[in-house]
This record gives sequence, C-alpha cells and structure tokens, in this order.
Amino acid sequence: MAIEAHATAKYVRTSAQKAGLVMDLIRGRDVNRALATLLFTRKGISHDIAKLLRSAIANAQQKEGFGGDVDRLFVSACYANQGPSMKRIRPAPMGRAFRVVKRTAHLTVRVSERSLAIGAVAPPVPKGRTAQAKSEAGGTATAPARKRATAPKATAAKKAKK
Repeated sequence: MAIEAHATAKYVRTSAQKAGLVMDLIRGRDVNRALATLLFTRKGISHDIAKLLRSAIANAQQKEGFGGDVDRLFVSACYANQGPSMKRIRPAPMGRAFRVVKRTAHLTVRVSERSLAIGAVAPPVPKGRTAQAKSEAGGTATAPARKRATAPKATAAKKAKK
C-alpha cells in the first residue's frame, strides 16, 4: 500500500500562473531532486513551494504504514488554484483612477511513495543459438535497415518542372 500525503498553502500573495510555472518544474520528481530544483530556481515563489513540499514530506512521515524511507517519496501532483483577488485603486492623471488587482493563489503539493518494483527475470538464452532460434523462442531478431527506393516527392516535383 503506497502512502500518499498532501499539504496546502492558502492565500499566498502571487498569481496562480506564476506559481504554476515553478510547480511544473517539480511535478513527477523525487522529493530530494524537487527540493534541489526549488533551491536553485530564480523565482520568488520557489521559497514558498519548497516550504510547502517539506510540509508534505513531514505529513507523509506521520502517516501510519510509512516505510520510513524518504528517498522513495516523489511529487505525484502539484497545482496552483486561483484564490480571491484584492481590488485596489491607484491614482491616475487628470483625476482618474486605475484599478489594481492583487492576486492570491492556493498551492497544493501531493507526495506519494513509490512501490518497490520487482521485475520478472528473463530466462537466459544459451550460447550458440542462431537468430532464427531466438526469434522462435520469443527473442527479437532484427533485419538490416532498407534503403529508400525512390526520391522524396518534393525532389520529384522539382525535376518535373524542369
């Protein structure tokens, strides 16, 4: 049974689009690689996302049934949803006013534990068997690549005009 945990930060003062650009960098990565990526990312929101990722890792460690190996955790999902926007007024020339929208975002990071992949071992092929015997036994025998018999269509069309 794979452990899954998440952490959410609400009302973070950034736009969801800017946070989504950084979250795209870490989606699907191991947590150690994701933290290293966030450490060297030159965006202001990367600090908040790293803090959120550490919180999700801590939440996974507190779950019952966790294997204890943080290296098996990976970022299974991360997304930024739009939060409420604050509307402000900025003075403009000739007595007018411009509206300023200060956006917020709700950030979510979900981590999961990778299952131990135990693959089936293929039976060894004895030495001295031919390619035909290998293909009959289920192995793959490839034929040499064939050369193109005709010229590409674009070249044939140019020759026809001349």
